[in-house]
Parts: sequence; C-alpha cells; structure tokens
Amino acid sequence: MAVTDGNPLTDQRLLLTGKAVVAFSERGIVTVTGPDRLGWLDSLLSQKLDRLAPGISTEALLLDPHGHVEQAMRILDDGVTAWLLVDEDRAPTLAKWLDRMRFMKQVEVADVSADYVAVGFFDDGSDGAVPDALAAVVAAPNDLPLVWNDPWNAVTEGGWQYAPARPHGTWNYSEAVVPVSALAELRDSADLVLARPEAWEALRIAAWRPRLATEGDEHLLPHELDWLRSAVHLSKGCYRGQETVAKVHNLGHPPRRLTFLDLDGVEVQLPEHGAVVLADGAEVGHVTAAANHYEDGPIALAVLKRNVATDALLEVVSGEIRIPAHQVVIVPPEAGKEANVPRMPRLGKVTRSI
Repeated sequence: MAVTDGNPLTDQRLLLTGKAVVAFSERGIVTVTGPDRLGWLDSLLSQKLDRLAPGISTEALLLDPHGHVEQAMRILDDGVTAWLLVDEDRAPTLAKWLDRMRFMKQVEVADVSADYVAVGFFDDGSDGAVPDALAAVVAAPNDLPLVWNDPWNAVTEGGWQYAPARPHGTWNYSEAVVPVSALAELRDSADLVLARPEAWEALRIAAWRPRLATEGDEHLLPHELDWLRSAVHLSKGCYRGQETVAKVHNLGHPPRRLTFLDLDGVEVQLPEHGAVVLADGAEVGHVTAAANHYEDGPIALAVLKRNVATDALLEVVSGEIRIPAHQVVIVPPEAGKEANVPRMPRLGKVTRSI
C-alpha cells in the first residue's frame, strides 16, 4: 500500500474517491458471544438491539445513571458474535464493565483489540463495494464479511434529528474489521493508499459527525451532539440513563449544543482541542476538534452553551491568537421539549342554580 506525501488535503480527496483507507490501530474492538447477547445488550444500551439482523450496522451509547455518555459503540452482529468498535483506550474499560454485568446471562465478553483492527473507507459513489484489496483481508468468521456502514447520513428508526439541515459534508463511510495479521498484506497492496487519520478527521468535522474521543466529557448528554439521530432509540425498553434522555428530549433542553465553525484567517496554526470560544469577550464554550478541509479551509466543531445566540460573532482563543469564527447551527438552542402534551382547558366560573 502506498503512503501519500503527507498532505492531508490530498489524502482527503483520495479517501472520498475510494482510493485510500485509514487504519485505526489505536482504537479498540470488543466482542460479545452467546445466545443471550442481543437481548442483553439491548437492556444495557441506548439502541434497540434485541432483533438486530446479521450484517446490519447500528450505533449505541452506554450512559451513566444520569444520562451522561460513558461509551459509544459502532455495532455489527454476524449471527454468532456482536462486534463493538470503540474509540481509543476504551475497549478494556468497556469489556470489564460488560463482564461484570453478565450475571446469569449466556454471554461471553472479550477484548480482541490485539487481534483485529478497524480500517475506514468511503464509498466513491459507484456501487458501494469494499475496495478489492481491502475485501481480500476483511474478517469473515461466520462467512459474513465484517463491514460496519455508518448510519449517520439518515435518521435511524426510533431516532430524532435536532439539526435544521442534513449534515454538512459527504459521509458515505464504513469500517472493515481486519485481522491484525493481515495488515502487512494490506500495506503491500499497490491498489490502495494509506491515508493519515488527520485527513479522516477533517472529513468527519465537515460531516458534523460526533466522536466520543473528541466531543466527549464527563457531562456529555447525547442530545448535545444531535446523537439521538443514530445512537438512541426513543421508544425502546428501559436502559440505564433512559429517564434523563426522555426528560431532556420531551420536557427540557440540552444545556449545551454542538456547532460547526468556519474559521477565518488561520494561516499558522489551528486551535487545539479545548480552545476557548468567546462571544462578546465572555467564554461560551470550547473547540472539540479542528482541521483544514480540502474545500472549506479551516473548520472546527465546538460545544457551546445553549443560550449563545445563533448569530453571535465568535472568537476562538488559540495561544496568543484570537480567531474569528462563523457558526453554522447543528443543535439549535430550542432543541428539546418535543412532548406533545395537551393543555387542560381552564375551568370557567361555576354558577349554581337554586
């Protein structure tokens, strides 16, 4: 596999045309086997999983009792095993927690991050097929190639979209599960280019695609990132944190909101993760990720306080530099309060006849 000259703009174009892939060796994979696996996962996670068909891709969150996001999983079942793809350094913690929750269920949990790796690629718009060189090494333990197709481009069944428009960028994205032992064969292929993760990150930001490793913190609610659209089923059975999810969606508002930022005049450096965002000189949020996009130039995602005006002039503080930023609304301030609760008519004056 060829490696590009390191230009992330070139890598982005190659990724979107299906000529490049990204190997995420630093991420993790957890497997759950056993006849009770899907019903058991359904009872623990935010997505409806009890009838997940083999080969169908989905996404789910593990919440704490207060509804804050602890884990985010990209999930694919092959008919025997559920494969849970997670972000950096999260597989050991997830596997340990799941193992403690088995009780009498017929399930087995394993962290297989040392044996398998996720390789990301994009559909070039032709036939949606996995690139030939990648297809040759994709794991298929039960005769079903392990390819997870990201559901982000549409609102999934039971989900809800707060964003007033579709995601900003093209995101026909998938991840293939590949044995670590096959990576060398993939790298030697002359038909694919190995792009750098920074190129993928720029495309993710442009698509408004949330990721726990960057947008997450200990206070994160899924509503704040518009994550109800792909990772939460609002009418499924009970799971940890469900009460908060329902209350915020039906009766309240998420306290923060994800926004997309067009950054102006960034020539020397991009703002770092956690860079402060100002409105009228006051701190109103922070940058979660920033990159140079091959079409849009310097862009970022930021989490802001809910009540920041959508037309507010923003500045991002990066070291000694203040960078003007124009916001594109992802989660609007009015997100939430979706319950259709009828108002009781006021009682009129009661008259008594004698």
